Amino acid sequence: MIGLLCQTALFKEMNITCKIRKTMITEGLSFMKGLVLGVILCVGITFLVDIKKGPLSKIIQHKDSHLLSASYLQNFAELPIHKQTELRQRVRVYCIIFVTPKELEQWAAVEQTWSKHCDKAEFYSSEDVKAFKTINLETADKWKMILRACMLAYQNYINEYNWFLIVNHNTFVIIENLKYFLFDKNPEHPYYIGKSLKHGSDNYIDSRGGIVLSKEALRRFITSLDRCLENYKSVGHLSPDVVFALCLKYKRVLATNAEDNKGRMLFNTNIVNNLINEAMSTHPQNVLNGCCADTAITFHGLSPNQMHIMMYGVYRLHAYGYYHLDGELVFLPPDDSDLK
Repeated sequence: MIGLLCQTALFKEMNITCKIRKTMITEGLSFMKGLVLGVILCVGITFLVDIKKGPLSKIIQHKDSHLLSASYLQNFAELPIHKQTELRQRVRVYCIIFVTPKELEQWAAVEQTWSKHCDKAEFYSSEDVKAFKTINLETADKWKMILRACMLAYQNYINEYNWFLIVNHNTFVIIENLKYFLFDKNPEHPYYIGKSLKHGSDNYIDSRGGIVLSKEALRRFITSLDRCLENYKSVGHLSPDVVFALCLKYKRVLATNAEDNKGRMLFNTNIVNNLINEAMSTHPQNVLNGCCADTAITFHGLSPNQMHIMMYGVYRLHAYGYYHLDGELVFLPPDDSDLK
């Protein structure tokens, strides 16, 4: 019994030696009985909690947070294959991509590159375009485009997808990194995610870097429309991004700034070149770490050629012999993606 007690976490934490424990035993049998009973009770509770939580709790153990964390991956490989597949597929992203009818080359670049990695991507325009399949919103007003696109997404896909990405045609998105960020977040909670900026006392998401809504946030936005449209005349002079945030605020959905665990932005409102140049002036000794997050999700302001270069750098170029520590969790692209 003494040897067993020497191994308990309680005695380790108290840093008591076996010699002291022998002395303690002599102080009374009642104390020993109480101690043993306490240890048994503690072990029993821990065992019962583990049974109740199951293997999933070891993976999805974080509270809602805007910081990217990968600690759950350490247990991912221990799950059965069917459970791994189920978890990979539970993050389903519908991409709302706003395009400009006259910029067909830019539109084509998005269609040929990253958009194929969405679970479903659809292009929204102010008019019909013969060259590409588009959803005609019949307006060029940015706020009305956001409003109508969200209404259509809600009507058609609220039960099919659990995350909704709103993005412009000159923004490059790494969908797998987005899914990685969203993996431990519950879409039944009201998430409104991206690069958060200040407007007075309120925060809003800069659409240049992309806006991500959980299905619950989208539902709340749709149910806020009556009040939102009623007050639109008083805030219509503001940018569409700010108006969007105010509408969501009516339903207690607040902007969440997305960062990695080093405080670096995941949704970028600039291209990589500019971010590197900026880092060279602010972090000359550590340009790459000062520039961008390793798991960055978006870059904004890319030309069609830059889109294809990014596609090559992200999905085609490999360093043989280099293994990512987070490589156990893999989000497979749709069947028509270039990676298939």
